[in-house]
Amino acid sequence: MTERISATINGKLFTGEVPAEELLLDFLRDRLGLTGAKQSCEVQVCGVCTVLVDGDPVSSCCYLAADVDGREVETIEGLAGTDFHRRAAEAFMRHAAVQCGFCTAGMLLTAKALAAVMSGNLCRCTGYVSILDSLTELLGGQE
Repeated sequence: MTERISATINGKLFTGEVPAEELLLDFLRDRLGLTGAKQSCEVQVCGVCTVLVDGDPVSSCCYLAADVDGREVETIEGLAGTDFHRRAAEAFMRHAAVQCGFCTAGMLLTAKALAAVMSGNLCRCTGYVSILDSLTELLGGQE
């Protein structure tokens, strides 16, 4: 059984049939040639397969391709060349946050989603350095 979908993927409209059971990760990699998202844990734990659906990070290894019908999908390939990608890549390099690069695409897309969510918050009393330091500690798992 197949499902007909129409979705915007990295700014381009895709319309076509997908098998009802096809995972978004397989659809992106095998059918569209977008190989930035990788397969690793297959249980939504590692983040290596992260893509953005309507701006929210999702694990494409456990997300059906049919569920992107009517939605916008962004992969690391869609992020490439943007100002955010340039700034993120520079920051990752400056802080030696890249080793083999296998997980970097998922990290950058999740960072973009976090930056978008945080951009709507204004602090008028403490300044941002202490807030960013707190978030860094919180997200880094330090106590």
